[in-house]
Amino acid sequence: MKHLIIGAGAAGVTAAETLRKLDAAAEITMLDGEGEGPYARMTIPYMLSDKIGEDGTHLRRDPDHFSSLRIDVVKARATAVDTAARSVRLADGRTLGYDRLLIATGSVPSKESIEGIDLPGVHTCWTLADARAIVAEVRPGARVVQMGAGFVGCIIIQGLVSRGANLTILVRSGRMVSRMMPPKASEMIASWCEARGVRVMGKTQAARIDRDGDALKVTLTTGEVLPADVYLSVVGVKPGLDFLTGSGIAIETGVVVDEHLRTNIAGVYAVGDVAESPDVIYGKRQINAIQPNAVEQARIAAMNMAGGDTEFLGSLAINVLDTLGLVSCSFGQWQGAEGGEGVEHVDPAHHQYLSLQFAGDHLIGATTVGFTEHVGVLRGLIQGKVKLGAWRERLLADPAQFMQAYLATADKLA
Repeated sequence: MKHLIIGAGAAGVTAAETLRKLDAAAEITMLDGEGEGPYARMTIPYMLSDKIGEDGTHLRRDPDHFSSLRIDVVKARATAVDTAARSVRLADGRTLGYDRLLIATGSVPSKESIEGIDLPGVHTCWTLADARAIVAEVRPGARVVQMGAGFVGCIIIQGLVSRGANLTILVRSGRMVSRMMPPKASEMIASWCEARGVRVMGKTQAARIDRDGDALKVTLTTGEVLPADVYLSVVGVKPGLDFLTGSGIAIETGVVVDEHLRTNIAGVYAVGDVAESPDVIYGKRQINAIQPNAVEQARIAAMNMAGGDTEFLGSLAINVLDTLGLVSCSFGQWQGAEGGEGVEHVDPAHHQYLSLQFAGDHLIGATTVGFTEHVGVLRGLIQGKVKLGAWRERLLADPAQFMQAYLATADKLA
């Protein structure tokens, strides 16, 4: 059996290792499109902060790890998939065949459509190559203008500040992490950053970027001009799917998969940031681009590629963010549901925020800022679809009792 995995991130590595455990005789090939060797993208902020060196990003430290498992890591990018011929064309002109194919290409950064976005000194922050460039250019006192304050934008703030950057963040929507936090939580994160010397500018974005000698000149949509040594474009990511054009594989926002992580094409599976799979709350297909979800999907897809019949029980939106030491989390349908009820607890003096969202007798979403103990039980209550009973009214009156609610209802986990 020939297994071909497109992608060498956490999902691809998990799938390859699981396949080897299940089938000692299989031929397993993993495509490393960046050519860097398998590494953990979420370690890049630690590299920016000099908490780890580049070797600390590697998913497996032993250089012989994959060869010892007879997993062939091919440093080449996929450019096309021929599902009729069961083959994948590579950028270097080669073609690889497969019996089972796993698409685990993750996300790619979105690109701003503005003049000057390709100038020297303008970077994204998604790959090891990006991180190297940022480390080389951001010195103490460097003027850094960052466009974007979503999840990725916020996790790199610590690295930039620790390098001594004079940091300005542009927030087009006016709200930091607006896709994972309610407005009051966003405001709390912004005020925390500003109190630590970061300038946060809402309701604006770059209109164009020009060179001004050895520096950059960033013209905003408000007309203000900011001098910069480095411009970081961190405006979001999207599934890495361009190579699937013409493959016949069903794609909406991402690759459409069923409960077994199978696509509409026999022998082809997809996991992680590229896969639209049912969520655990409503069964609605969506992309949950988080590493724990990708790893679990990869494990289950590999089991099925090896002949199993294991169902993925559904993904849950989970985000855990550390912004200059302020920890925030969101779980499930944090924005609530039509006809549901919610409660907020706001304590600006202690930089604490808590929101719980209910649908009927169940907790379906939660947001926390400044809470670091026991927040994992919120995931348990949501993912376990716990019937809260009298605890629903108690939590509406005092949401901080979520730990007590979990302990009292633990026997009702689905």
